Amino acid sequence: MKISYYIAIMVTAMAAMVSCDDGKSYAELLNEQDMYVNNFLADHKVELSIPADTVFICGEDAPYYRLDEDGDMYMQVLNPGTKGNKVQSNEQVYFRYTRYALSDYKDGRLPEGQGNNLTLNPCWFRYNNYQIQASYTWGYGVQYPLSLLPLDAEVNIVIKSQMGPTDEQSNVQPYLWSLTYQRRQ
Repeated sequence: MKISYYIAIMVTAMAAMVSCDDGKSYAELLNEQDMYVNNFLADHKVELSIPADTVFICGEDAPYYRLDEDGDMYMQVLNPGTKGNKVQSNEQVYFRYTRYALSDYKDGRLPEGQGNNLTLNPCWFRYNNYQIQASYTWGYGVQYPLSLLPLDAEVNIVIKSQMGPTDEQSNVQPYLWSLTYQRRQ
């Protein structure tokens, strides 16, 4: 019993050391993440709530809407999509993305983005089905806009690490994701 207790303590300590960057605590990394997001949002209009009728202001100059109480996601609607084109639960959704590390956002300019090409590198998930790897790998934030918008919508969404891809959550890196969604052809 004592051996398993000590092993658990050692594993926890090792995980804490691995998750820290340059000797920073997890709390310090979370504070930095908030600073990066706030720095980006300071250059944009921000609405603190979603419109009750979910009719969003759209376009390049549209505000970023806070999507959750904790401020872990903010969405700008570029194209609201086709009315009535709702995604179904467990439906396979393909998406194209470019994402930008907000830690490198400076002087109102985004860093070089990284992303995918639907022809060469298709990315997909099954909407609201977090039982399969293809869905939970991308995190909650990538799917969330589809709970508010039709399937063919285009959005920019700020996603803090805890809502992002599962294999990157310990990096505590917020990203701006430019996303377009579509059905399987």
